[in-house]
Amino acid sequence: MNTSKIPFKRIFDEYQDINHNDYGLSAYMEEDQPTKWKIIFFGPSESGFENGVFKLNIEFKGKYPFEPPTCFFETRIYHPNIDLSGRICLDILKSNWSPALSVAKLVLSIISLLTDPNPNSPLNGEAAQLYLNNREAYINKQIEYTKKYAII
Repeated sequence: MNTSKIPFKRIFDEYQDINHNDYGLSAYMEEDQPTKWKIIFFGPSESGFENGVFKLNIEFKGKYPFEPPTCFFETRIYHPNIDLSGRICLDILKSNWSPALSVAKLVLSIISLLTDPNPNSPLNGEAAQLYLNNREAYINKQIEYTKKYAII
């Protein structure tokens, strides 16, 4: 990867922003690779993700901030817009990305997606159908995944 075009000052400023403000997020850079982060956060309260600790991987590529960073969940999660390999379907990770968005706002949008899924644009069709047809079973499946994969 050509790292010469990556705006390291912006990346470091955003890293400081996440770790020094009250977003409820913790960011960690991979050793010797400031373009690879791990974000850790608690699942939203009053949801099937409550009490879970979730890990999100972020990687900045050469066209950042003009293209979004790559994001995927390391923690397995049951959700219509997140597949079993952790890929995320969210408009600001694709066509609605703006260089004005910060990483903190991106992560907060992903967390918001957890409690407000878009079942009409699923990566996990089973979860989307369950969300649409049996909300109680959907929440129970979220709780099951959270207890199995996201409890430390």
